[in-house]
Amino acid sequence: MMKQMDSDSTQLSCKELSGRVIGAAIQVHRTLGPGFLESVYEAAMAIELDVLGIRYERQKSVALTYRGRTIGEHRLDLIIEDVLVVELKAVKALENIFFAVTRSYMKATGIENGLLLNFATMPLTVKRVGRETSIWNSENQEKEFLIS
Repeated sequence: MMKQMDSDSTQLSCKELSGRVIGAAIQVHRTLGPGFLESVYEAAMAIELDVLGIRYERQKSVALTYRGRTIGEHRLDLIIEDVLVVELKAVKALENIFFAVTRSYMKATGIENGLLLNFATMPLTVKRVGRETSIWNSENQEKEFLIS
């Protein structure tokens, strides 16, 4: 019972944190508008997060492993307070691949919550991203993916 309450309080604090990050992104978008490179929005987000006193890491390198061996690395735009992955885009429209990439970053870091922000649209596009959970279908031995 106590574990459930701890999990719920963590979820609530992450929701509050993601709300503050979204607020920062809205401020950056209102000030700069669309039309810049992702790196410009990332730099502006860092300033806004500093102003808000939110701890973050930029361009964090995360090793990818397969069977215990390093096979490459991800470079994440922002990790917020070690509980939220934020992927920044400046594209005409979000495509499914952007969600898949964000989920792969979340999987590589073990972080359960993500945000995908697209600064090229009016208004700012904000999407919450949950991790994939897999379920084995016992009847036909197929693996299904549920997106939370």
